[in-house]
Amino acid sequence: MSADLIRLSAAELSTKLAAGEVSSVEVTQAHLDRIAAVDGDVHAFLHVSQDALATAAQVDADRAAGAELGELAGVPIAIKDVLCTLDMPSTAGSRILEGWVPPYDATVVARLRAARLVPLGKTNMDEFAMGSSTEHSAYGPTRNPWDLSRIPGGSGGGSAAAVAAFEAPIALGSDTGGSIRQPAAVTGSVGVKPTYGGVSRYGAIALASSLDQVGPVSRTVLDAALVHDVIGGHDPRDATSIPDAWASMAEAARRGASGDSLKGLRVGVVTQLRGDGGGFQAGVSQRFQEALDLLAGAGAEIVEVSAPNFEYAVAAYYLILPAEASSNLAKFDSVRFGLRVDVAGGTVEDVMAATREAGFGDEVKRRVILGTYALSAGYYDAYYGSAQKVRTLIQRDFDSCFAQADILVSPSAPTTAFKLGEKLDDPLAMYLNDVTTIPANLAGVPGMGLPMGLAPEDGLPVGLQLMAPARSDARLYEVGAAIETLLQDAQGGPVWAQAPALATTGGVL
Repeated sequence: MSADLIRLSAAELSTKLAAGEVSSVEVTQAHLDRIAAVDGDVHAFLHVSQDALATAAQVDADRAAGAELGELAGVPIAIKDVLCTLDMPSTAGSRILEGWVPPYDATVVARLRAARLVPLGKTNMDEFAMGSSTEHSAYGPTRNPWDLSRIPGGSGGGSAAAVAAFEAPIALGSDTGGSIRQPAAVTGSVGVKPTYGGVSRYGAIALASSLDQVGPVSRTVLDAALVHDVIGGHDPRDATSIPDAWASMAEAARRGASGDSLKGLRVGVVTQLRGDGGGFQAGVSQRFQEALDLLAGAGAEIVEVSAPNFEYAVAAYYLILPAEASSNLAKFDSVRFGLRVDVAGGTVEDVMAATREAGFGDEVKRRVILGTYALSAGYYDAYYGSAQKVRTLIQRDFDSCFAQADILVSPSAPTTAFKLGEKLDDPLAMYLNDVTTIPANLAGVPGMGLPMGLAPEDGLPVGLQLMAPARSDARLYEVGAAIETLLQDAQGGPVWAQAPALATTGGVL
């Protein structure tokens, strides 16, 4: 029974819970059992909730009493450790916040609780979301359930691995330059970065405030849409939150899965994101071209579009992000909260230096130093100011592309999951993993990653990225669900169903 429950989507679990075919306690226990069986090898979780079963039991009691509950009530969910939680530690994968329990919930977490979802625990991540492999966590790396010798992507590898390993049906992540979409690509999952400002960042431990966005991770487009409907919408506590009324993402996904959303759709293929100049794995390019052929066969119009300034996106991003990170991380000063390393006879500056030396990992130090330099007197205009000008040009490129196409597509990542340790000592090679995802963050437009098959070279998942104009998240879900159906029909089922046995005593995926 538990093995069957963990393989169901959140939407399927919701239907069974509402019909009384299964209880939230049973569903939650099944996922807790799965975590106990496999997470020793996967290491998707940093903390497992002690209150999950009690929360599930209360949902069951309220449902039995006839209470009106939301669609996902009683469904378990994993939460990236970058999000503040009242009842669990929130460390952002860093020693400097080890054991810290916030005095409040992030808005998205509060909305999950209000919708009566069941938090399973906090997932592993690169420290302060700085990384593309979840190897920069202070608490050890997460492993890819498809191959435990490989990375699960980053920074949100823990959330993606939890979903891919059936430890959770859905999860929350955050995406600053691809940290939801790239892990989704290499684990065969679905991940969405909403329009900037469409989901509250209040209570999300900041990396780069003009780039960060919270979003869903799942195994299906509909599940991601259901989560998005819960967490999205205006939040007066977030100054960047958009006050718009948003269409239902779930309705859009259901419409896409059952209709003819691809007929006449103008699909823009961004020349600069195809990898024609090299750097893309052959199997990724092959699966991408096959997906385009399927779209054309379904009635979509494939349009080549050019975004010449995308060439500079990675360079601009790695000036803007470190600059904002150096400012955001200045709050970790050993005085107000978090780690404190005392220095006998030392000044406040000595204590701060010792604390940051002990509390921050190498990648965080690297980016803080880079960002502080870029913001320093004499260099601000040359570096940070110039990068912001490039950002404007990238936004204009998106406007030009969307004048020619309804949706833009590219691979979600240039390669499949690489080996643990393979790029750990080569920061530039690590940074280039986000070459296709970074432009969407710089422009604030929504992006979705979904599985488009397995690479022929290694049998590992390959991801397809969709991008829509700002505020057009519903279009993303409608088209995403239609493409998901198209790909599954062509490939004989979902990508996750093709996963090999997990190399643990937990059994097969």
